[in-house]
Amino acid sequence: MRILVPNPTIKPRFHSFRDLLRRVERGRDAMALRWQAFFGIVDLAILAFFLFGPYLRSGRSYLIIDYIVAVWIGGELLLRIIAAPSWRALLRRPMTWIDIVILATLLFPHTLYNFAFLRAMRLWAIGNSTLLRVGLRRMGYPHVLDVVRALINLLVFLFIVTGFVYTSFFYNRPGEEGFVDALYFTVATITTTGFGDITLPGTAGKLTSVITMIVGISLFVRLAQAVVRPYKVHFPCPNCGLQRHETDAVHCKACGNILRIPDDGD
Repeated sequence: MRILVPNPTIKPRFHSFRDLLRRVERGRDAMALRWQAFFGIVDLAILAFFLFGPYLRSGRSYLIIDYIVAVWIGGELLLRIIAAPSWRALLRRPMTWIDIVILATLLFPHTLYNFAFLRAMRLWAIGNSTLLRVGLRRMGYPHVLDVVRALINLLVFLFIVTGFVYTSFFYNRPGEEGFVDALYFTVATITTTGFGDITLPGTAGKLTSVITMIVGISLFVRLAQAVVRPYKVHFPCPNCGLQRHETDAVHCKACGNILRIPDDGD
């Protein structure tokens, strides 16, 4: 009887649905990147629904789209639960808790509308995804990764503050007027322009303005630093832990340890 010996050079097939989900979530091959791009496009569509929500909330289509998005996010959560190595690892992810809150706001839009601004965090997930990092490297622009991430963080903060200001202070106004006023106030506050024609009432409004200015200026400075500073790769030194090095560095400039920074054949 002939005994078949498996060839160790042949890449084994996925043995479970969980392996496939993990490949889609973290993989860098063409199939995984296509799926990640698809999920990224859906995230952008969800963000667009959040932005245009004030204009749609009076129509019948609003609740229909709202519950469709809820089903999608619920399905994503279920797939993430299946792919997670453990419950502890799943619960340590910030997007797990954010998606749970987003799902609740979609299922109960009239009760939890004050938390709808968290839907902008879907854009933050794109900024920290493998797709963005690998996509920029394959297009020949790895040096703009920090700039893109800093810009995304600034946009996410802008959307979050706009959503919070709208739902907390201008929600009772007509959709277009209230949302535009919230956006106008947020941009004027983040840029410290301070025209003063629109202000938030009460102590809560003053605290919101202070926090918006402090965080907004910090994000602007972070974006400026990412634009002007020399490009470095993220490669922690195994000896001293220094996180960033020049792309062609051979030795760690902090401790002199020999580095082996991968260059993907470039």
